[in-house]
Amino acid sequence: MSNDFVRAAILVATAGASIALVACAERGPADVDGARIVAADREPGNWMSYGRTYSEQRFSPLAKINADNVKDLGLAWYADLDTNRGQEATPIVVDGRMYVSTAWSMVKAYDAATGKPLWAYDPKVPREVAVNACCDVVNRGVAVWKGKVYVGTLDGRLVALDAATGKEVWSVVTVDQSKPYTITGAPRVVKGKVLIGNSGAEFNVRGYVTAYDAETGRQAWRFYTVPGDPSRAFENPAMETAAKTWTGEWWKQGGGGTVWDAIVYDPELDLVYIGVDNGDPWNGAYRSPGGGDNLFLTSIVALRPETGEYVWHFQENPGDIWDFSATQQMILADLTIDSKPRKVLMQAPKNGFFYVIDRETGKFISGKPYAPVNWATGLDPVTGRPIEVPEARYDKTGKLWMQTPGAAGAHSWQPMAFNPKTGLVYIPEQELMFPYLSAKDWKPSARGFNNALDGVPTVMPADPNVRRAALDGEKGNLIAWDPVAQKEVWRVAHFGPWNGGVLATAGNLVFQGEAQGSFSAYRADNGEPLWSTDGQSAVMAGPMTYEVNGEQYVAVMAGWGGVFTLPPGILALKSGKEYNRSRLLVYKLGGKAALPAIVPVEQKVLNPPAETAKPATIEQGKALYTRYCSSCHGDAAVSGHLVPDLRYSGYLGSDAWFTVVLDGALKANGMASFAPALDRDQAAAIRDYVIHRAHEDKALPYMVAPPAPAPATAPAAAK
Repeated sequence: MSNDFVRAAILVATAGASIALVACAERGPADVDGARIVAADREPGNWMSYGRTYSEQRFSPLAKINADNVKDLGLAWYADLDTNRGQEATPIVVDGRMYVSTAWSMVKAYDAATGKPLWAYDPKVPREVAVNACCDVVNRGVAVWKGKVYVGTLDGRLVALDAATGKEVWSVVTVDQSKPYTITGAPRVVKGKVLIGNSGAEFNVRGYVTAYDAETGRQAWRFYTVPGDPSRAFENPAMETAAKTWTGEWWKQGGGGTVWDAIVYDPELDLVYIGVDNGDPWNGAYRSPGGGDNLFLTSIVALRPETGEYVWHFQENPGDIWDFSATQQMILADLTIDSKPRKVLMQAPKNGFFYVIDRETGKFISGKPYAPVNWATGLDPVTGRPIEVPEARYDKTGKLWMQTPGAAGAHSWQPMAFNPKTGLVYIPEQELMFPYLSAKDWKPSARGFNNALDGVPTVMPADPNVRRAALDGEKGNLIAWDPVAQKEVWRVAHFGPWNGGVLATAGNLVFQGEAQGSFSAYRADNGEPLWSTDGQSAVMAGPMTYEVNGEQYVAVMAGWGGVFTLPPGILALKSGKEYNRSRLLVYKLGGKAALPAIVPVEQKVLNPPAETAKPATIEQGKALYTRYCSSCHGDAAVSGHLVPDLRYSGYLGSDAWFTVVLDGALKANGMASFAPALDRDQAAAIRDYVIHRAHEDKALPYMVAPPAPAPATAPAAAK
């Protein structure tokens, strides 16, 4: 090679680098488009979309932090958040600025290197809409596009913010706000369109995903996931076809099928894939009494991004009756299977099977259990349709059925990751059972969880030995899964279930948080623990990594998140960190920052009013509490980590109970009025049951009491 050629190559490379630097300097905040996201690996220091790339592998090419030096990782900076509710968001970092959402759909921007706050936005979600959220008032993240930051709000809006100032640019209502829709998922932006779904499949709504013009907020298209009233014109041929798989009058209850999380774009095939939730109600005897597959429930559906036109679908659980949603994260990859290259979509949904699907056609490739499964013996090798055991159809047998995985799933919203270097998928797996029993003479309600199950068998008995057995049966693991061989390669066992999301990096690392409060790094090839730190709260969200000025950082949100912190009650208390301290934590090699010392909080003491109610009234209150109250205040009136424990309520001994439950006196705190569903006698019966439960636990030698709320911390500048 001649010296002249070398000098010319150096000049070209230098010029190219200079142009890139100038282009970066000239960019405004969040100046992201599809070309940048498609070429994300050329900018490994940025994390420009929810899963970093459109493929949502959650793998970073950054390797300055690696298996050899991760032991030197320390806290670079942190920021206290102005909410102590659940935190599920993955931060976005573009050109040295970080954008992140928090509970109640609030958004914050920081200098990604120093943690200096740049701006904050509060959409002022009415707190009483919390009653419509099955799984806390969480938000999983924002999207950015051409100088704007987009967030979906709990009360059903899609908002565009100026990335430089945080000022609102436009806002559209994406749902019928007279119905109990919510939004907790992160938007995705594809070809100048912002895609957003919604939640509420247990609350009498009809699911759909909508595309809005990123510049103006004008609606471009909407795709419904379940058919509407057959007496009216169907929106498209796909809905007409789907209606043939339903019976009864499902549309009167909405049908369910919300798209509350997974939305993935394939730029190579120009397809958008959405994951669809369970039906409304869960119980098929009430939802579709004549049977049927009930399309497109628990399905992956491929759409055209320009028009929302249906292309193909793959249904994981035909006629689902267990809340086995297909909304869990989807990963796109190119794999060699049977010596042939395949373009695949991978998913580890709630039902416990790991699916590999041809993403061009929607055809089933393979599927094996990645967690214990007792509801099916396997999947049909050609169609992928589950081979169910007859006992699992509780809507047909009328008998109590104990199932694993249960309604919480073997994997939920916590994101998994795929490392193309190891060829492994890293799954936050959990092992939890759930009792299913059809409710008798069930009718939908204006308030409460409309699953059409008899909830009383789910209540944890007061017997301490039974409680211990249930706690011992809970398990959670970080599993490394080979998607080609469909087998587990290694696992790390955790204290309990419901642990955090996962990040994989080219440094041969896997990062994951735990419900117990640790945030840890493992070797990606063999699972060896390499580093761990205490986050002082459950660390549930998906971690991410980025680079600023040559320094690599790892960031994660700390704070409880999701359904497990609410209805499971005592199970949640024993599985995770006692307090919920919502923070953004950022680490780097040699970081020297420190979290403040934990100030001990005096434990509350049970001191309920005297019991006066008759056993029949207490039983009535138990059934009403289980249907209307347990989804937030916990099983058997034992609250988890986020909302008040009613056994300790000062309202139990006075009529102030009715001003809260029926009159909505605390709606500003998230406690809406239940007058649409309960009368005074029913509210009184619930109070009698709570008093009874308080006396039961006061008398027990083994009783896990909830912690008093952690001291409130004002929003603080990053440290």
